Amino acid sequence: MAELRHSSSLGSRSSSSPLRAGDEDSSSPHVHDHSPNGGDDEDGRPRHPSRDRDRPIWFHSLFPFFGDDPRVSPQKNKISLLLILILAIASLISVYGIINHLNAPYLCKKDGIVLNCPHVKESPSPWENPLSATTSWKPCAERRVGGISDLPPENETNGYVFIHAEGGLNQQRIAICNAVAVAKIMNATLILPVLKQDQIWKDTTKFEDIFDVDHFIDYLKDDVRIVRDIPDWFTDKAELFSSIRRTVKNIPKYAAAQFYIDNVLPRIKEKKIMALKPFVDRLGYDNVPQEINRLRCRVNYHALKFLPEIEQMADSLVSRMRNRTGNPNPYMALHLRFEKGMVGLSFCDFVGTREEKVKMAEYRQKEWPRRFKNGSHLWQLALQKRKEGRCPLEPGEVAVILRAMGYPKETQIYVASGQVYGGQNRMAPLRNMFPNLVTKEDLAGKEELTTFRKHVTSLAALDFLVCLKSDVFVMTHGGNFAKLIIGARRYMGHRQKSIKPDKGLMSKSFGDPYMGWATFVEDVVVTHQTRTGLPEETFPNYDLWENPLTPCMCKA
Repeated sequence: MAELRHSSSLGSRSSSSPLRAGDEDSSSPHVHDHSPNGGDDEDGRPRHPSRDRDRPIWFHSLFPFFGDDPRVSPQKNKISLLLILILAIASLISVYGIINHLNAPYLCKKDGIVLNCPHVKESPSPWENPLSATTSWKPCAERRVGGISDLPPENETNGYVFIHAEGGLNQQRIAICNAVAVAKIMNATLILPVLKQDQIWKDTTKFEDIFDVDHFIDYLKDDVRIVRDIPDWFTDKAELFSSIRRTVKNIPKYAAAQFYIDNVLPRIKEKKIMALKPFVDRLGYDNVPQEINRLRCRVNYHALKFLPEIEQMADSLVSRMRNRTGNPNPYMALHLRFEKGMVGLSFCDFVGTREEKVKMAEYRQKEWPRRFKNGSHLWQLALQKRKEGRCPLEPGEVAVILRAMGYPKETQIYVASGQVYGGQNRMAPLRNMFPNLVTKEDLAGKEELTTFRKHVTSLAALDFLVCLKSDVFVMTHGGNFAKLIIGARRYMGHRQKSIKPDKGLMSKSFGDPYMGWATFVEDVVVTHQTRTGLPEETFPNYDLWENPLTPCMCKA
């Protein structure tokens, strides 16, 4: 654990010591004058103990001509007074500067523009990132006000693109953003994407059931032409996804913009309408023009808006979270990914009874027989994955990490998750350490959520918004939900903390039986100083959805 521990030395504090017992105070009334002439100088003139004698040595050094000697001219006295005045003013300015420096805010302003003051140090807060570290970048992917559309006339479009957005809400969201970008690359018209029902989510939600279609089309009108439905002149709508002639398949993952121009555009020009299938992660990040990445951010952060009723319900849940104790308080949102399917698919080993482990092995063998094989290799695989930080955090592990970060027992926590594997027994450690743990079902009545239960995607949208607006967001495992939340909070200014635990390093700490609590706390704090959603430069093959900094944000 030596590589995980970071110690900092504290300088010794200097303090003024009191007057020693043997020291004499020259101002004491008990100190007598033993001069032979009593109170007179050697030449017989009376001394002036209340004047020259009591003036400090530095005074006479600086102003030798300022005193009671009648031989000193009035002109010199005036000069001395002027020098004293200048010195006093300089002292006042210096003192004011020191006080102002000590009480300075964490930002400086020049001509109304907020600037960083690197010499001013902020005290860390468990609820916010340092303001001085979050003002270098600003979002700049919004629609150009008064911009000129570069779209060709409607009759000059290269054709129509149609996609099925698969998966859950957030995977569908990414697919929609990519579809707009691909249509722009090929100068094609985008048909409003269909949200496809799949075997996991079993949802029949349509685009208009979750998103504001009018806003979506209007906001992007200067970038891409979007139509609500397949044109009437196209008669074989039923075969659009079933006909091989009408479908472009085998698009590689993270394909470059040039791939679409070379391989997809010719077919669209020929057939006029083409479906792209499958369409998950079928557009890269660093192999497309920056304006295309900026367009994807424009879609994600500005064009895709949930319906007003979803926004209003989410705002109500946020308000209830902030006022659960009767007084305004911050709250944390925890995306807890520990469902049975996630635990099974991870092929990690977790604390549990022998019976639980046997049932999990049977479940994995049934669902993923090729990966399970005979199960003999899984123990070593589980150890390796945990060391690499590829295993979901258990609820109890999350509780210990949060407590080490300084969050008290009274912290209000909103939990966004599916049904936790292991039920209440698995949740007990987290709930014991943080009893103020609630879900949307705890905050809202059954009748309030009835409308949203018609579409699983609507319920996911509520969780998304409540997490997005939280004071602190904590993820426990990867996934599109967490990526989009963290990316959006960064785009909004990096101020809100988005904690991404380092699961690899934490696994080493959890596995050290000799580590004390103080050392563990130090490891957690030091490890996560830079894992709270602070500005982070992008790199080759970066994930645009988690870190929109370079293409979608500008220097402030």
